[in-house]
Amino acid sequence: MAEKRGMNERIQKLRELSVTTPVHIDLERAKIETDFYRENDGKYSIPVMRAMVLKEYFSKKTLYLGDGELIVGEKGKDPQASPTFPELCCHSVEDMTVMSERDLVSFHTTEEDRKLQAEEIIPFWKGRTMRERLLASMTPEWNDCYAAGMFTEFMEQRGPGHTCGGEQVFTTGYLDYKEKIKKTMDALDFMNDPDALDKMEELKAMDISCDAVIILGERYHELALELAEKEADPVRKEELKQIAANLEVVPAHAPQTYWQAIQLYWFTHLAVTTELNPWDAFSPGRLDQHLIKYYEADTEAGILDDERAKELLECLWVKFYNQPAPVKVGITLKESATYTDFANINTGGVTPDGRDGVNAVSYLILDCMDEMKLVQPNSNVTISKKTPARFLKRACEISRKGWGQPAFYNTEAQTMELINAGKSLEDARRGGSSGCVETGAWGSEAYILTGYLNIPKVFQLTLYNGFDKESGKQLGLKTGEAKDFKSYDELWDAFRKQLKHFIDIKIRGNNVIEKLYAENMPAPCLSVVTNDCISNAKDYNAGGARYNTNYIQGVGIGTVTDCITSVKYNVFDKKNFTMEELLEAMDHNFEGYDAIFRMVHDKTPKYGNDDDYADSVMQDVFNLYHDLITGRPTMRGGKYGVDMLPTTCHVYFGEVIGATANGRKANVPVSEGISPEKSADTNGPTAVIKSCSKMDHLATAGTLLNQKFTPDVVAGEKGLENMSSLIRSYFAMDGHHIQFNVIDRQTLIEAQKHPDDYRDLIVRVAGYSDFFRNLSKPLQDEIINRTEQSFE
Repeated sequence: MAEKRGMNERIQKLRELSVTTPVHIDLERAKIETDFYRENDGKYSIPVMRAMVLKEYFSKKTLYLGDGELIVGEKGKDPQASPTFPELCCHSVEDMTVMSERDLVSFHTTEEDRKLQAEEIIPFWKGRTMRERLLASMTPEWNDCYAAGMFTEFMEQRGPGHTCGGEQVFTTGYLDYKEKIKKTMDALDFMNDPDALDKMEELKAMDISCDAVIILGERYHELALELAEKEADPVRKEELKQIAANLEVVPAHAPQTYWQAIQLYWFTHLAVTTELNPWDAFSPGRLDQHLIKYYEADTEAGILDDERAKELLECLWVKFYNQPAPVKVGITLKESATYTDFANINTGGVTPDGRDGVNAVSYLILDCMDEMKLVQPNSNVTISKKTPARFLKRACEISRKGWGQPAFYNTEAQTMELINAGKSLEDARRGGSSGCVETGAWGSEAYILTGYLNIPKVFQLTLYNGFDKESGKQLGLKTGEAKDFKSYDELWDAFRKQLKHFIDIKIRGNNVIEKLYAENMPAPCLSVVTNDCISNAKDYNAGGARYNTNYIQGVGIGTVTDCITSVKYNVFDKKNFTMEELLEAMDHNFEGYDAIFRMVHDKTPKYGNDDDYADSVMQDVFNLYHDLITGRPTMRGGKYGVDMLPTTCHVYFGEVIGATANGRKANVPVSEGISPEKSADTNGPTAVIKSCSKMDHLATAGTLLNQKFTPDVVAGEKGLENMSSLIRSYFAMDGHHIQFNVIDRQTLIEAQKHPDDYRDLIVRVAGYSDFFRNLSKPLQDEIINRTEQSFE
């Protein structure tokens, strides 16, 4: 019998309903939006139209208030419903059939769904979607590179908006936002400002989006009163009355209590993720610091105790889990094949004035994540030099239970990363990580991830004169045949030219896509809750935020480092074999070339072992990648930066690369995050963190490091001390992030063979945890084959 999870019967029932309800497509939003566009398209400005769609949906959508719920609101009709966004990506009937029938990450659709899609949704949106506009605006070389897996594009099926809420999403009511909008409207200068009309339309849209959220709250208020009137159980009747009383305050007004603050945030979360399907869900930021003032006031007033405070958190955790990531197909599915929508809860860190940020709510959140054991929300702890040992130890106790949460982040590194990127000290301290590991100034920054870059494949093409053997196309520059390179410097120069070539293609495409979204898909509600958009009278997607940053995610640094190291060491330095011999072995997937395979796989310096020979190559690759991207201008008035993470893209990128110079066989995953190649890191976890620390983490917006231990390695008090010391040591060397899988190889092998016997097994994938049974076999194999570290 499965273990019941949750602090009491209420939470156990809510959690059980959430995890056992099949994920399903909900076309109500698409239907309401399509009907509204059909009747009103062209009558209003684009920003106003987008806001009116949100208002129309919140005015008409089916409401759900489940038995025992204390926090209310669903994005769709019910838990695990996934609305669609045909204005971005209008799925074909075939798509809907495939997504319903695929074995992994499936979204159930009905015959009625497919009929509605075929007869009403598709005919209206054909030729109008952002996906069609985007792909039609790309160059042939961009399309060839995209199809071949040189890079991915986040906005191909989803909108921008990877961001996190600041204090305002817990302190400000929507009538307060409306007042601020009105003041900005009144101050517009139509005599001297040529953009005044455009600004007015943006502000109108923001105002309407506030109305949309208020309407949703009013409708739930009425529903709670109706249910209270019918409720026979006196305890539940009082709960429903209190829910209604909360909704008399929020979301229209600022919250007065801990319960209301959580409810206000949840309505904002629904609004932001409903208006435009942002890539990576909106997140609440440093939840413990946002809630502490309400917690302290309510406990002092005698209306809250720790049991109720934690119960409300666990209700919120269920709400997060009720929201599957919007459906993805094709390459977008390959780069992020999960139901998890990457809402990331940050706990700990420091306060805006630099004091230790751990408080009473921090420990409640740790207890909540421990009891709930849900893959969504994605929970982490931020560890500063001021973080109490007790807090870190408690987080390690949870982590070693083996389901990948919490992840651990370095507060000082995050702060310096943001300062180095131009943020103020106070805004930097208010920031942290969302999504997987990406750092931003919460509530004040549009920090948009644009896609992954396949760095190992760039080097692979360098060895083949820019020709991609997998797609059969000349994707890269003709920088010369590898056999003709007389020195390592010539090889490196060719790689530099190829990397710049593909980054240029990617950024050119990004600039066009960014312009398309700024003009055609504003996000007025997200703009309302992001600092300076109202005062600038400018949309989030058009540069309205205080800070505007774009990122390209580098994938496979471990793989490409070992590949370049192999060529440098074996061909140029030691002359163990020629370039022609290496390429011939690679062309045959090393079959029949055992001597070369053993040399490159087992007898060549590898990244991850504190070996300066290999690690210096990693530094060169990283610095080149960083320098070719960082500081380039975005179309929103900001700058480009880099981070190093893969989600599940390291599996897809491996599928489009043949055998590589480090002995990696064809089509297997490349390395994930900044982690070393599987089985390459043989000198223990301290050697791994020493190698990783040689990267300049503070010049990034985030790096991801996975480590794997067997349970016995971290058992007992000694195990906790070792985990804590490893984390502290890595962070003292400016490491950004570290996370752990604590599980033995044999358990994973058995779970792969008998998935029904391991339905609740959760593992850490990349910047998120997921059920092992929901992962593709190549991804399962990659996790199985990660090096099991030991402190001995």
